Amino acid sequence: MPRPKELTVTLSAGDRAKLTKVVSSGRHPARMITRARVLLALDETQGPTPDRRVVAERVGTSESTVYLVAKAFTTHAGRVEEVITRKKRATPPVEPKVTGEVEARVIALACTQPPPGRARWTLRLLERQVALTEGIPPMDHSTIGRVLKRGRLSLI
Repeated sequence: MPRPKELTVTLSAGDRAKLTKVVSSGRHPARMITRARVLLALDETQGPTPDRRVVAERVGTSESTVYLVAKAFTTHAGRVEEVITRKKRATPPVEPKVTGEVEARVIALACTQPPPGRARWTLRLLERQVALTEGIPPMDHSTIGRVLKRGRLSLI
């Protein structure tokens, strides 16, 4: 006797039309189209749905993808748009080292007189000076160059 289905997909007419448009237009990312095809194949309103394995073969994906799409549909309470689109990243994976204040301090440092015995600042000299300055995180010379370029400042 087969197990009862715990992840059922029931689509409204509007959702079916939206998913059909995504699948047929061909102007969306492949992953989005695949997820839309899985949801259309798992729709319970069109009659009994086949097994996950059969749906995976029809759509051309793995059984785990079919399972994960059905799980996402139930997790998101049937909001189709959240199931088929990519999740937007809230914050970058690494916080930026160079904030507005740090950028301003590096530019101000580059505008000062170079050390005695030097005619001008170089990126490597600025790198050493930034490492000695409190309140500014140590930065590579290439990062300092990008900061100065962004601030439209030339060392020449």
